[in-house]
Amino acid sequence: MKKRVISVLLCAVMVGSMLAGCGKGSDSGGDDDKAKSSGKAEDFDWKNYEGTTINVMFNEHNYSKAVISKIEEFEDLTGITVEYSSTPESNYFDKLNTSLSSRSGTPDVYMTGAYQVWEYASAGYMEPLEDYINDASKTAADYNYDDFISATVEPLKWDLVPGHAVGEGSQWALPMGWELNNLAYNKKVFEEKGITVPTTTDELLETAKSLDEFNGSGSYGIAVRGTREWATIHPGYMSLFATWGGKDFAIEDGKLVCQLDSKEAIEMTDYWVKLIKEAGAPQWSNYTWYEASSDLGAGKAAMLFDATSAGYFQNYEGASDQSGNIAWSTIPLPEGKTEEDMKANVWIWSLAMNADSKNKDAAWYFIQYFTSPDYMLYAGTDGASPDTPRTSVMESDEYKAIVGKADNYLESIDVLSENATIQFTPQPYFFECTTKWAEVLQDLVLTDKYSSTEDAMKQLKKDLDAIVSDLEVSE
Repeated sequence: MKKRVISVLLCAVMVGSMLAGCGKGSDSGGDDDKAKSSGKAEDFDWKNYEGTTINVMFNEHNYSKAVISKIEEFEDLTGITVEYSSTPESNYFDKLNTSLSSRSGTPDVYMTGAYQVWEYASAGYMEPLEDYINDASKTAADYNYDDFISATVEPLKWDLVPGHAVGEGSQWALPMGWELNNLAYNKKVFEEKGITVPTTTDELLETAKSLDEFNGSGSYGIAVRGTREWATIHPGYMSLFATWGGKDFAIEDGKLVCQLDSKEAIEMTDYWVKLIKEAGAPQWSNYTWYEASSDLGAGKAAMLFDATSAGYFQNYEGASDQSGNIAWSTIPLPEGKTEEDMKANVWIWSLAMNADSKNKDAAWYFIQYFTSPDYMLYAGTDGASPDTPRTSVMESDEYKAIVGKADNYLESIDVLSENATIQFTPQPYFFECTTKWAEVLQDLVLTDKYSSTEDAMKQLKKDLDAIVSDLEVSE
C-alpha cells in the first residue's frame, strides 16, 4: 500500500509553494479575510484579458444553469471566450478528477463542493484565491467580499492539516450557493389527511409509515438518498447524525480515530435504517437527490429529507406536478434533544481555479463575475438558485418576494443556520471513507451481512481507521 503520510511540515511546504505559484496570477498580497480593492467600480477594466479563451467544467445543476444563461453577457463585457461542459453529477467528479490529475491546465475553472477542497487542495489542484481578491487591479471595488455570509466562505478555507477544522488557511474557492438540510413535505397531503408536521424523530417515523401508498401504489412516506457513494451520507443523514450527537473522527495522540462505534452513531444509524425499511422508496438504493426530490415533486413521496433547495426546485411555478404544494420544516429532534442541539450539515457549490491553469487572470475574472453581488441577485431570483451566499441578496426585497413565497423556506433556514456548518472532520480521504460508510448503510438495509447495526458500525470503525492510519495530524 502506498505511503499516505501528510505531516504538518509537508502541508506548510505545499501552502508555501502554492502561494508562490499564485504570483503568476496576482502580484499583491494582503489580509486573507478581507478584500481591499480601492478606486471606483466603474473604473475597473473588464477588458484586461480580451481575446483569452478559458475552459469551465460544470456539474449539471440549477446553479450552473444560471451561470450558463449569463455567459454571453460575460463574454460581451470582458472579451473572454468561454468554452464549457455540463455533466450530470453521477459522473461529474470522475470526469473532473481525470482532468485535474492530468495537470494539463484544463479546465481553468471548475465547479466543486467544499469537501473536495480537502482532496484537491492537498493534491495541488487548487489555486489560492486570496491574493486575487485583495488585488485592486484585478478585483472590482464593488465585489465586496465581506458581503458573503460567513458560513459560505469560511468552510472553503482550510490549512491543509488533516483533522483541523475549516475556516483557517487559504481561500480555495468561492460560493455559488449553499445548501442546508431539512424536512420538506407535501402540505396539501398533510392538510387533506389532517397530519401534523413531525418535530421529533419518533413522530417522523410514525408519520412516514402512515403515509405508505398515500397516493396509490408505489407512493411512500419519505425520500432520502441511497446510492452506494459518498453523496448518500452528507445531506439528511449527516445532519441528523450530528444532531443526535454523533462524530465521524476525533484526534487522539496525533492520529485520526474513527468514532462511528459510539452509542450515538449506532443509535442514529439504526433509526435511519428503520426509517428507510419501513417508509422509504422501494428503489431507495438507486436514489440520488435527483430521484428523491423528483418523487416529492411527482406526488410519489410525501416527504423529503435532503438539501433545502432540492425541494425548492420542485416547487416553483411549473416545476413539477406538486409545485406550490411543498413546505419546509426544521430537522426532527431525537429524544432528549432541544432546538439548541439541532445541527445542519452544509454543502457549498463553489467555483475554483485550477492551479495548473495557463489563464489564471482571465479565470479569476470569470469567478469574480459569477460570484459578484449583481450576478448573485439574478441567480437567487430569476435564476432559481434559492440559497444565496450573499447577505445583500438575502436581505433584498426582490429575493424575499420570490423565495419567500415558498412556505416556511426562509424561516426554516433562519433557524437551521444558527448551528449550520460542515459536520465532517476535514481530511483528504473523505470520499473513500464516506463511500465505505454508504456501502455499510446499504448492506444494513438490503442484506443480512451484519448481525446488527452495532456489529456493522464497529466493523466500519475498523475499516475507516485503516483508511486514515497513515495520516499524521496535530492537535
